[in-house]
Amino acid sequence: MCAYHHVLLAVDFQPGVEEVCQRAREMTRAGSSRLSVIHVIEPMVMTPPYEGMSPLPVEFEQQMLQSARDSLQQLLDREGLADAQWTVEVGAIKWTIVGYAREQQVDLIVIGSHSRHGLERLLGSTANGVLHAAPCDVLAVHMENG
Repeated sequence: MCAYHHVLLAVDFQPGVEEVCQRAREMTRAGSSRLSVIHVIEPMVMTPPYEGMSPLPVEFEQQMLQSARDSLQQLLDREGLADAQWTVEVGAIKWTIVGYAREQQVDLIVIGSHSRHGLERLLGSTANGVLHAAPCDVLAVHMENG
């Protein structure tokens, strides 16, 4: 098996994320690999309010970021990954993960792959998008939909 030097764990907070964390832990345990963790929030698209509707508060995105940071820290603590470098980013999920992997010279991305059926399968998934755009190896861990 190839030795990976920098592993990127891309997480969402869906059921089954613990299995993805476990796989990343296994991949870094085998050697002296560095582990980074990323969670990406898609940006809020603000359109002009309709009559009678008020726009979302400006600080809404900051509240979402803080909530995601808190959730990520709790997940990492629970999964024994508290020492990992981590970040929460705002952007298009696939491209933000791939961009981070390029910038940080990641050589393996570990990401969850949800079961998809019907239209969801035709439209693709984040894991599939990352797989085809990544500058490195990708380990897609099967996750059951919760």
